[in-house]
Amino acid sequence: MPHSGPGRRPRWWTELILIAVVYVAYSAGRLLARGDVNTAVDHGLAILRAEKALFLNAETPLNKLFTEHPAIGVPADFLYASLHYLVTPAILIWLFHRRPARYRAARTWLMLSTLLGLVGFTLMPTCPPRLLDASYGFVDTMAQYSSYGWWGTEASAPRGLGGLTNQYAAMPSLHVGWALWCGVLLWRHGRTPLLRALGVAYPLITVIVVMGTANHYFLDAVAGAAVMGLGALLARPGMRLADRVRTRLTASRAKAPSGIAAPTVGAGCQTSPGERIPGQRTTPEDADESTPAAAR
Repeated sequence: MPHSGPGRRPRWWTELILIAVVYVAYSAGRLLARGDVNTAVDHGLAILRAEKALFLNAETPLNKLFTEHPAIGVPADFLYASLHYLVTPAILIWLFHRRPARYRAARTWLMLSTLLGLVGFTLMPTCPPRLLDASYGFVDTMAQYSSYGWWGTEASAPRGLGGLTNQYAAMPSLHVGWALWCGVLLWRHGRTPLLRALGVAYPLITVIVVMGTANHYFLDAVAGAAVMGLGALLARPGMRLADRVRTRLTASRAKAPSGIAAPTVGAGCQTSPGERIPGQRTTPEDADESTPAAAR
C-alpha cells in the first residue's frame, strides 16, 4: 500500500489505482463466489428461522410497508441502488483532502473489511428474502418499482446487466458495513453537529432500507457490522505489514549490484581543473625515460 508519513497526504494517482484494483478484484470475486442456489436458499431460510426464534424478524413488516406505500418504497429503492456508490467515495475524498493524517488508516480499514466480506460471500452464499418463494411473504420492491429507476429485476444492477452481479452475496451486508464505516468517520472527524448527526442517521437508515426492500435479513446487517469491526482491528497490523514489505523492497533495490562505468578516456590521460578535453600528461617515470642521458 502507498506509504504516507504522519500528516502527509499520499499521492492521489497511486490511491486511485489502488482503490480501482481492489474494487475490481472484489467485484470479480463476488461473481466467482456464486454458490449453489439450493445451498443459498437453505442458508436464507436458516437465517429467517433463527430470526423468528429470536423475535428479530423485522424484514416482514418493513417490506410490507415499502410494498404498500410507493412514497416510501420508491425512495428506498433509490437509496439502496445508489448511496453506497456515492457516499463511500465522497467520504474517502473528504478524508484525503481534509484529514490526510487519518486517510490511510480509514482506507485500509475499508479495504480489509471489504475483502473479509468477500470471504463471507464465498463461505456462505445466502438467498436474500426477495428471492425466496412467494409463500414466505416477501416482495422484491426493486422489481416492483423498476419502472421508476435504472435497475431491472436483478438487484440494483442496471437493466440488462444483472448477470454481472451475484444476487446470492447477501451475508454479510456490505451496504450496512460501508454505511457504518461512513458513519463512524463522520462522527469521529466531523466538526459540525450536522455531520455528526448524519454519521448516526446514515447507517441506521441503511439498515431499514436493506430490510424493507427485502435485499437483506437483519442478521446480514449484524454480520456487516461485525466484518467492519474485525477490519478495524486488522487495519493497524495491516499497515505495519505493508510498511515492512515496502522497507524490504526498498532495501533490496538499494543493495542490487550496479554496473561499473567504463572509463571515458584512455590510460595516461589526465584532466586538469578547468580543462574540457583531457590532455596527455607524462608521469615522473615517463620523464626519466624520455630525458636524454646527457641532460640527466
